[in-house]
Amino acid sequence: MDFLHELRRSFPELFDHLEEILRHFPFVEKWFLQGPLRPLLEEESKNLLSHLKEKLKPYQNTLPVFASLPPKGLAREEIWKLLSQMQQTEMGWQKGLASGAVYHGSPEHIALLNEAYSLFSQVNPLHFDLWPSASKMESEIISMAAHLFTENLSPEEKEEICGSITSGGTESIILAMKAYRDQAREERGIKQGEIIIPQTAHVAFEKAAHYLGLVVRKVGVDDNYRARVDEVKKAIQHSTICLVGSAPAFPHGSIDPIEELSELAFRHGIGFHTDACLGGFILPFAKKLGYEIPAFDFSLRGVTSLSADTHKYGYAAKGTSIILYRTKKLRQYQYFTATDWPGGLYFSPTMAGSRPGGLLAACYAAMLSLGYEGYLANTQKILHTAQKIRDGIAQIPHLKLIGNPLFIITFTSNSPHLDIYQVLDNMSQRGYSLNGLQRPRAIHLAVTLRHCEADFVERFLHDLTEAVRQCYGKPASEGTLAPVYGLAESLPIRGAIHQLLKTLLDAYYST
Repeated sequence: MDFLHELRRSFPELFDHLEEILRHFPFVEKWFLQGPLRPLLEEESKNLLSHLKEKLKPYQNTLPVFASLPPKGLAREEIWKLLSQMQQTEMGWQKGLASGAVYHGSPEHIALLNEAYSLFSQVNPLHFDLWPSASKMESEIISMAAHLFTENLSPEEKEEICGSITSGGTESIILAMKAYRDQAREERGIKQGEIIIPQTAHVAFEKAAHYLGLVVRKVGVDDNYRARVDEVKKAIQHSTICLVGSAPAFPHGSIDPIEELSELAFRHGIGFHTDACLGGFILPFAKKLGYEIPAFDFSLRGVTSLSADTHKYGYAAKGTSIILYRTKKLRQYQYFTATDWPGGLYFSPTMAGSRPGGLLAACYAAMLSLGYEGYLANTQKILHTAQKIRDGIAQIPHLKLIGNPLFIITFTSNSPHLDIYQVLDNMSQRGYSLNGLQRPRAIHLAVTLRHCEADFVERFLHDLTEAVRQCYGKPASEGTLAPVYGLAESLPIRGAIHQLLKTLLDAYYST
């Protein structure tokens, strides 16, 4: 693996070309996987499984395993004890050890969400005749969110903005791509639509294409990791149904040139989706606080849909997200209806049929409890903390900040003697759960309210400094996570990495 890493670092273009060739000649990749690479893949799978056993199944020797139903039901006290043991072991996020994951996390806020959920735990919006409260809460959540993204619109235009609540950002993105696919089929006769996304766009767009039978065209990014408008312009063709921009992109926190991209979409008569899953409940408030935030929402005439995650900086319980559309007509392409089923007339707005009304109630409670001033105050805390962390990382030898994002802090190594994945591994051993990135090799921290506690910044910078000191000059092959990330970053035969990831998923489901 070290040899592959050095080759990629010395000849990056050669490896990129090799990947492209293998995509067009899958039988060559298959030969590599079944022949020369098979021993390496088997060895790495064993290493991965060995590491995962500790990470995914730490309770195997301490708690009972229920591979089948117990002969008799357990007493409530036993169940509570079992659940409490696991819950108490997994509280590192309270200390800010996680990147993102838990975005609010105060005991009072959690109690509010739990109480709201418990009141509506039996509610299913599918049966809106039984629970009209679901319609009230969902429609008002959508309206409250939409008002954040409709500045400078006329009353008539604001009235058209609409949406749905989904299970998360991925479902929001899949539904938007479905709407564009079906719209293009009906209105333009396009049988297989294409979407154009930057290399840094969330992988959920590729997932949507996988499920929906769409073609993905990726375009490059500039030195600040923002989509190249000229490449997007060249990539547009008759079968293009949607352009995509991020506000911001998950890896580096950069906001794409959405004003230029959406105007390009408008002139070509195609859709434009702003992925604001990460920034939707930060950027409007950051702008209010005086930060320079480029336009990204429905104030741009070319933006036809926008996704924003309420379960991130909206501070709702996992999993709720919002998908918004410029027109009700476009939203209708998202829906599913059936008229000939013996079970009756069936209609569903999102991917799921039955949905948890308790999550709607928790989201509703979160937004009402915070109000505009609450979101504004939280955004100010997060951006202030992020600035301190950025300033601190800039002072640590051998580390280099990537870009100048607001609240997603990405850094890499600027020394050949420091492997950033070793730093990631070292921080993991200290209890942190940070995000490892590839191409370029980097780490990022999504700053949340958990990181705004009094002593976090100093503790994090101290631990990061120590991690760098201990990892400087350390062989890249050592560690636990580092070899896996290193192989994924270096190996041009992506089928091998796909297989490793499937092995990981199998391990997750094992008892």
